[in-house]
Amino acid sequence: MRKLILTALLGSLLHQAGAQQIKPNKYGLLVLGTHAQYTQLVKKDSSQQLVDLETFIPHIRKDVRYATTNNFTHQQLYTNTKIYLRRPAAEKLKAVQAALNKKGYTLLIYDAYRPYRVTEAMFRIVPNDLYAADPRKGSGHNRGVAVDLSMADLKTGKPVAMPTDFDDFTKKAHENYVPSDPTVTANRKLLRETMKQHGFKGSSTEWWHFYLPDYKKYPLMDILSPQG
Repeated sequence: MRKLILTALLGSLLHQAGAQQIKPNKYGLLVLGTHAQYTQLVKKDSSQQLVDLETFIPHIRKDVRYATTNNFTHQQLYTNTKIYLRRPAAEKLKAVQAALNKKGYTLLIYDAYRPYRVTEAMFRIVPNDLYAADPRKGSGHNRGVAVDLSMADLKTGKPVAMPTDFDDFTKKAHENYVPSDPTVTANRKLLRETMKQHGFKGSSTEWWHFYLPDYKKYPLMDILSPQG
């Protein structure tokens, strides 16, 4: 029943945003692809707004690997390092940041909202949906409610020790992996538990990946930024 309600709600929002003019892509998905459609959507529902995390969350840090060649594709996939999330996800992340700040840490963002075209590019390179979202379904990143992150020392900005680097596709990145270093285990636990306490759900195969459980109420998008 909940799934049907969310589907109906999303369908209504897309219709109001002019999505009746959008033709389903080759996978049968409706993907908002213009700034005008996004703007209309936000007018109808302010929770659909993409929020700039750097201006919204104090002290937040970033290391946007996809704006460089230092990522698993070895290609530059982004043209800038701006990081956005839908307003509900951004507000929850702001609460996470406040909780971690009290313990001497800050969030370190690797990726947030991701245009749909980037998901397609990633899957061509790594066609395994354990690690790269299948474009036939789309990604929580494409909906603006998924985020890849770690923690850093609040004062120095130095990243804390985690089981692996970002986008490591080995079993060491899995939730059930037991690190030999207790400090690493404690860092991962703190991040995961804090994210969970504030409404995020974690991935079983990527310690850095978190998303809102109601992600399907947010449409897939392929706009480069809220500014067009």
